Formats: sequence, C-alpha cells, structure tokens
Amino acid sequence: MSENVVNAAAAGDFELAGRPVNRIGFGAMQLPGPGVFGPPKNKDAAIAVLRRAVELGVNHIDTAQFYGPDVSNELIREALHPYSEDLSIVTKVGARRDGEGNWVPAQTPQELRDDVEANLRTLGLEQIAAVNLRRMDEHEGHDVVPIEDQLSELAALRDEGKIGGIGVSTVDLDTVNLAIAEAEITCVQNAFSLVDQSDAPVLERCAAAGIAYVPYFPLGSAFPNMPKVVDDARVQEIAAAHGVSPAQIGLAWLLARSPNILLIPGTSSVAHLEENLAVGAITLTKEQLSVLAG
Repeated sequence: MSENVVNAAAAGDFELAGRPVNRIGFGAMQLPGPGVFGPPKNKDAAIAVLRRAVELGVNHIDTAQFYGPDVSNELIREALHPYSEDLSIVTKVGARRDGEGNWVPAQTPQELRDDVEANLRTLGLEQIAAVNLRRMDEHEGHDVVPIEDQLSELAALRDEGKIGGIGVSTVDLDTVNLAIAEAEITCVQNAFSLVDQSDAPVLERCAAAGIAYVPYFPLGSAFPNMPKVVDDARVQEIAAAHGVSPAQIGLAWLLARSPNILLIPGTSSVAHLEENLAVGAITLTKEQLSVLAG
C-alpha cells in the first residue's frame, strides 16, 4: 500500500448491528450501468474498486438487489466472496425495477421477505448484517403499507437469523421514533449534507439512541439546479487551504458533525475511492467548523 493512501480505519469506527465498522464505507450504487440499471461499462474496473476498498480497510458495503437489478450484488460476490469475517454487507428492500429501469414500490411484508431472500442468494450470505426498509410513500398509485406490518416482518427475519439488524430509510422523526420502539433499529438512511440539514432532528435522535446515521446525498442534491456542497464558497475556500477537493471537505464535515455518522460514498473509480477514504485524515479546525456552521 502506498504511504500516501489513507486506510478507512483513520476515521474511527461506530457500531452497526452489534459490530464495529469503519466510519467510511462504500456504497455500491454507482457500480451498475447508467441510471443504476444494467451491467457496468467496465466490469473489471468495478471488481477492482471493490477489492481495493476492502484492501484499504472498508468493512461496510451498502448495496441493494434493485441496483442493476442484481448487478451490484453479483459484482460484490464475484469480487469478495468468500467474505472476510469483519465485512458487514448492508442492503435495502422496499423497491424493485421494471423492464425499463423504473423504480417500482415493493412494500408488502411478503415482498420484503422475498427480497431479503433474493439478496441472500445473490450475495451468497447466510445472514445480511443489516437491511434497510426504504419507505416509498412519495410514489403515487400504490397502497401505503403500515410500517408496523413491515417492521414486524423484518423483525421475524431477524429472529430467524437471516438479518442482523433493521434500518429505515427516507423517513421522518415520528417514523424513526416508532421504529426504535417497535423494532430496535440499528441505523437510519436519510438525505443530509452541509447544504441540507433539515434532517438534523433525526440525526440527533439517532445519536442519543446510539443508532448509526447514514446520509445519502452527502454532497447535496444529485438533481440539477439544487444546492450542492461543492459549489459553496466557504467549502471551496477551506478546501484550498487544505489542498484537497471541495467534495472531501463536505465529507470531512459530516464526520465531524456527529460521531454516529457513517459515510458510504460510491464510485466506479479506484482513484476516486482513495480520494474518498482520504477524508478520514482531514481535521477541520474549530474556526473552519464555525465558518461552515454559519
């Protein structure tokens, strides 16, 4: 390993489903083709990224059966199976893909169970470290399933030993409180970044409960004409002072924001992977944190 490459352990760790994981993990969403649909443009490159991530200490990989579909799970299995004992693979359920690549709700308890089983098969696992329930209440044209029924099914799967922990995704504070009470959840995945801190109450609730908080859109919205961390003048100035990219400052800020934040930045490039892991060695000063807080 090059002396200039930072190991994922540099950012410290946090407990996820009863196991310590390094706070910088890897998200597999960018490994399939465009639109998270179909095979990767370069399969060998995707395999290389996964193997390099684990070589550099990543022991938390986030995936989903509907990434591809099937593609990211199959790549993970080909690249890393048999898995090291300390590797926590986390997936999510609640959606599927149709033949055109559209995201289709799959929210019934039976669909959740079937998709957990599908993840187990494609990943080659007897137990998934944690499974996130991706609520899709924003999708019109389908019946909203009571979350109590969903959590009950996931709890049954946990009791059966098929999953280690339960998480929830794209949920508000009331839902998080319910999930804590009903299912003793281990993590929450919601949108959160320096330029969108509207989910701060959920983050603080998770911190108080010792629950991991995994932000998606950690650098702001992925959609056009929406705020992005890398466009923020304060971030750009601090990045220049550190000699790093604005994206690295945005990720370093999240690590400094709360000790229960786990990052899962995704990429299909080894160079970009190493850049993401390097944020574990970036220390923002009190003055810089104050500037960013302003």
